[in-house]
Amino acid sequence: MRVLIAVTHLLGAGHLTRAAALARAFAQAGHETTLVSGGSAAKPQGLDRLTFVQLPPVRTIGTDFKTLLDEDGRPVDNFRLAHRRILLLDTLRAARPDIVITELFPFGRRVLADEFMMLIADARRMNPRPRTLCSIRDILALPKPERIEEAHARLVENYDGILVHGDPAIVPLEATWPVDERIRPLIRYTGYVDENPEPMQPGERKGILVSGGSSTASLPLYRAAIAAAREMADKQWRILVGRGVEEAAFQELKANAPAHALVERARPDFRSLLAQAELSISQAGYNTAVDLLRSNVKSVLVPFEAGHETEQRLRAERLKALGLAEIVFEETLSPQTLADAVRRGLSHASVTLPPVSLDGARESVSIAESLLLARPALQRSFDWSPVKQALERAKDNDCPVGLWWRDDDAVADTPQLDRLLSLVSRAKAGIALAVIPRKIEPSLGMRLKGEHTAFALVHGWAHGNHAPLDQKKAEFGAHRRIDVMAREAERGLHLARERLGSRLLPVFVPPWNRISPQLAQHLPGAGFIGLSTFNDRKAASPAPGLLQVNTHIDPIDWRGTRSLADPALLIDSLASAIDRRIKGEADRDEPIGLLTHHLVHDEAIWSFCEQLLMQLALLEVPLLRPDEAFLSEAGSQPRLDAL
Repeated sequence: MRVLIAVTHLLGAGHLTRAAALARAFAQAGHETTLVSGGSAAKPQGLDRLTFVQLPPVRTIGTDFKTLLDEDGRPVDNFRLAHRRILLLDTLRAARPDIVITELFPFGRRVLADEFMMLIADARRMNPRPRTLCSIRDILALPKPERIEEAHARLVENYDGILVHGDPAIVPLEATWPVDERIRPLIRYTGYVDENPEPMQPGERKGILVSGGSSTASLPLYRAAIAAAREMADKQWRILVGRGVEEAAFQELKANAPAHALVERARPDFRSLLAQAELSISQAGYNTAVDLLRSNVKSVLVPFEAGHETEQRLRAERLKALGLAEIVFEETLSPQTLADAVRRGLSHASVTLPPVSLDGARESVSIAESLLLARPALQRSFDWSPVKQALERAKDNDCPVGLWWRDDDAVADTPQLDRLLSLVSRAKAGIALAVIPRKIEPSLGMRLKGEHTAFALVHGWAHGNHAPLDQKKAEFGAHRRIDVMAREAERGLHLARERLGSRLLPVFVPPWNRISPQLAQHLPGAGFIGLSTFNDRKAASPAPGLLQVNTHIDPIDWRGTRSLADPALLIDSLASAIDRRIKGEADRDEPIGLLTHHLVHDEAIWSFCEQLLMQLALLEVPLLRPDEAFLSEAGSQPRLDAL
């Protein structure tokens, strides 16, 4: 796989640092990688295994991101911009990438929109067309409404995915950007990208470590830290000054520092120093947050807020809420407030870090690899004529055809579930989520409260295999005692109802779609009104008061690639299900069921499901809601009351 990553850092070096970490991860995975940098000329370390291309650099001063300057501080002219575009396109054509990643654009870097859009347009004209991804940090700056609409339009038209380098448990993207239903399916949380994923070697913690970004924006922090150090002579201080601070200012800091405060330039062994520090003082940029999460050091954060920037303040507040930091805001920064915050931070007991994903670079590689593997299915247009012809035969034979949709193994509100429910909404469909009672997390109940066409079914108890080694997997198979299984099924119903309330239908879905026939007889007594497995049902009611509605189409190749099964066979399978109802070989009153597993879908499976739903809509095939599917044949009052 060939990968091209385009990044332009305008103020600090954080964007380039993160892009370089991604590039290293792709190269380490054996992919031919090109990193194109358009910011200040600075080649990150560790890029020996990939191609690095430096465009004629541009930068900004402060938070004026509309005025581009060259390396000498002069406004850039059209000749420099044209030179950048020519070199960028030459690099694209030489690299012939399978994956193109634009860092921040189109969420930001609007001043360079012409350059990025030219890159995307030329990439889209290639054959085969590369997949295009956008790479963004966890927190974004919110622009004007018209800019949001512009960004969303560009994403929908040109991008195959959005890599969000964060953890929704810390900061969901919605906290700083209005995610709508058009871009939600594109979002992939990768976890935080650590520029140095190697584990830190902790040592004896002592002293205060002060660090800032690579630009002059950290000067107020350095000066306040030096003054605060004079008030706290009982601690050793080390102040690391970024390379972007001019030499004169650096020498001034050194001259003003007390004897117990060492002032030096930023060091390549910063992570080792951090792992051995008693407390860290820093701003709250992305890479700083990753360092703090990785090292679990006590910290005081002074978020950068010039020009009404809100990114670092929000990140600092999230870290403080987790008990990981004290905060001093820029408007209140002084030697005294900083020293007070240091004392508070030192007095706190160490906290246990919450589970936070810090493997964002490798996860980004996995997502890109999945996209590329899915490309044949994504680019292929399927032949739906067998389904169309079967539907015409059904109409001629007065055989109404309906479908319903079941998805198995939901336990929590995850990005995959979010994508599934977004697809359900766009398809104007309903969906039955077979949830595993023992594993249900609170987030699932919260999410389903607002989903009026999504219902939960009872997916066994714990999705545990109790079958002997020489038999197919089953949790409720004939090899277990009926009374034990009946109690587990009833327990699962009560627990699921307790956690999901009115979003639950009392329908039993045995894991692996296997159930002892004797257990089915006990389900009504346990409170169930429905049963769902796989393949055509043998009887509408396998037990009095129990309606069976099965699934019939599963797009996953479980015994082979675990990706998309042969689309032609899937389409033929759907057409065959229709024909069996026409011929009386299957119960024509049973709707045909689509079975999916959102947690394990790759792009090929998602793409097929999207095309299938689109075709069903075009063919005016009704998609029954789960409550309708289990009411459609026996709408008695007891059944209505149970639902």
